[in-house]
Amino acid sequence: MSFIFRLTPYFFLIPAFIVLAVFFFIPFFQTLHLSFFDYSKDIYNPQLASWANYIYLIKNPQFLKTILNTFYFLVLCVPFLVVFPLFLAVVLNSKIRFKTLYKLIIYLPVVVSIVVVAIAFKWLYAPEGLLNYFLNILHLPSIGWLSDPRFAMFSVALVTIFKGVGYYMMIYLSALMSVPKELYEAAEVDGANEWQKHMCVTVPHIMPVIALVTTISSISALKVFVEIYVMTRGGPLDSTKTIVYYIYEKAFENLDLGLASAASVILLVVVMAFSLINIFVFERKKYGL
Repeated sequence: MSFIFRLTPYFFLIPAFIVLAVFFFIPFFQTLHLSFFDYSKDIYNPQLASWANYIYLIKNPQFLKTILNTFYFLVLCVPFLVVFPLFLAVVLNSKIRFKTLYKLIIYLPVVVSIVVVAIAFKWLYAPEGLLNYFLNILHLPSIGWLSDPRFAMFSVALVTIFKGVGYYMMIYLSALMSVPKELYEAAEVDGANEWQKHMCVTVPHIMPVIALVTTISSISALKVFVEIYVMTRGGPLDSTKTIVYYIYEKAFENLDLGLASAASVILLVVVMAFSLINIFVFERKKYGL
C-alpha cells in the first residue's frame, strides 16, 4: 500500500506527459524521420537521403539569407520588447491618474488577432496609405514601407512590437508588485534619485522576469510567420523571408517535406541554443552553474 502512495504524485503527471507526447515528442520524432528523406521528386515514394537535406540547407545561399533575416528581425524586436515594456510598467506602477485606462489602451492590441493587426498595418504602409499621406503633407517623399528591401523588415518588426508591448508590460507589472516598498524607502534615505532607485532596486529584484521576457520574445521572434505571410510573403527580394516562412514555403508550396523537416530541426536547435544562453547568462545561480 505504501508503494502505491509513493507512486501517487507520478499519476498526476500522466495527463501532462500525454499532452507533451501528442503535441511535441511524437511530431518531433516524425519530423526528424522525415528530414532524412527526399520528397522533391515523388512525394508518395520518397527516397532515403541521409544527411543530404541538411548539407543542402547549409550550402544554400537562400536558406543562409533566411537565417540572417531571422536574426536581424530578432535584433530589431527583442531589445525594444525587453526595455520599453519595463519603462511603461514602471510608469504605470507609480501614482498617476487614469492608469487603469492607460493599461487598457496599451494591452488592447494583445487581444486583437495578429492577422487583423497585420492587415491594418498593411493598409497604413500602402503607397497611398496614411503614413505616406503624412509624409507628403510634410513635403517628404513617399516610402515603400513593404516594397523597399531597406524598410520592409523594419516595417514588419513594428507590427510585432506593437502587438507585444502590452503583453510584456503586464508581466513586468506583476513582477513589480513583488518588490518591497521598504527597499525604495531605504534607497531614498541613501539619497538615490528615481533613476538610481530603479537601477539599484527594481532591475536586480526582477532580473528573473527580465530573463523570462528576453527568452519568450527571442523565441517568438525566431518563429515569426503570420506578419510575414500577411504583409510581404517573404519579399521584396527575399528581404523578409524568415526560417519559419521558408519552412512553410518548402512544405506547402513546393511539397518538399524532407527539406522543410530538416529546416524545422535546425530551427529547433537554434531555439534550444537561445534557451541555454538564457540559462547561462541570467539563471546560472538558480541551476548551480
